[in-house]
Amino acid sequence: MWKKIRILCLLVVLLIVAINAWKDKNQDWNQPVFVLLHPINADGLANTQNYIQQLSQRDFDGAQQYLQNYAQQFRGKPTYFYYRVGRQIQQLPPKVPDQANIWNVMLWSLKFRFYAWQQQQKSDGPTSLTLYLNYYDPAKTRELKHSTALENGRIGSVNLFASKKQSEQNKVVLVHELLHAFGATDKYDLTTGQPIYPDGYADPDQLPLYPQAKAELMAGHIPVSATQSKMPERLTQTRINAQTAKEVGWLKP
Repeated sequence: MWKKIRILCLLVVLLIVAINAWKDKNQDWNQPVFVLLHPINADGLANTQNYIQQLSQRDFDGAQQYLQNYAQQFRGKPTYFYYRVGRQIQQLPPKVPDQANIWNVMLWSLKFRFYAWQQQQKSDGPTSLTLYLNYYDPAKTRELKHSTALENGRIGSVNLFASKKQSEQNKVVLVHELLHAFGATDKYDLTTGQPIYPDGYADPDQLPLYPQAKAELMAGHIPVSATQSKMPERLTQTRINAQTAKEVGWLKP
C-alpha cells in the first residue's frame, strides 16, 4: 500500500517537472512577459552599493520597447514586456565553472536552479523570468566574466558595471541573456568570440560585407573585418535577425 503511494507521489512530481519543462520551452507570446531583476553587490564595494540604491525601472527604459518592437515585427502582433526591480539579494549566484565540461556544467546548473528556488521562496510576485544582476565597480573591475542564462527555470546570472556611463551597454548584455532564457543561442565562435557568418551578422548580405553597422544581438559584437569586431555601445546598434526570432518562437521554423 505504502509502496504504491510513494510511486504515485513520485509520478506526480515527475509530471509537474515535465509540465514546467514544457512550459519553459513553449512560451505563450500572446501573454505579457514579466521580468524580475534582482540587483546584487557582487564586489561588496561602497560605490557599487550606492549605484544599486539608485536603481529604478527607468534605468532599463528602452530595453522593454526594443523587445516589444522586434516581437511585433516578427509575430505581426504585440507582446508586452514589463521589467521590475526586485529586492537586493546579498548572496551571489553559484559561480559559472571555468572548466566547462559536461559534469561541471550540470552540477553548476543544479546549484543555480536550487539557488533561484531558495530566492523565490521569499515572495516577489508573479514573474516569467528572473535575472540576477551582479554589479561591479568599473574602477576596480575592468573586465567582466561571461554572463549566462538557463531556459529550464527561466533564470539568468548577468554581470554588469555599476556605472551610469555603462548603463546603455548593460542593456545589451541584459537583453542578450534574457533571450537565452527563451531559447536563443549564441551566434559567435566560442574560441575567438567573433560573430559567425551569416547568422551572427546583422546584415549578412551587405556589400561590401565590412564593416558592419550593427551587431546581431546574440552575436554580441559588430564585425569590422573578418577577424575583428567591437562591442555595441547601445541596443540601437544591435538587431535581432530571423534565426534568433525562430529560436525564441516569434517565427515558425
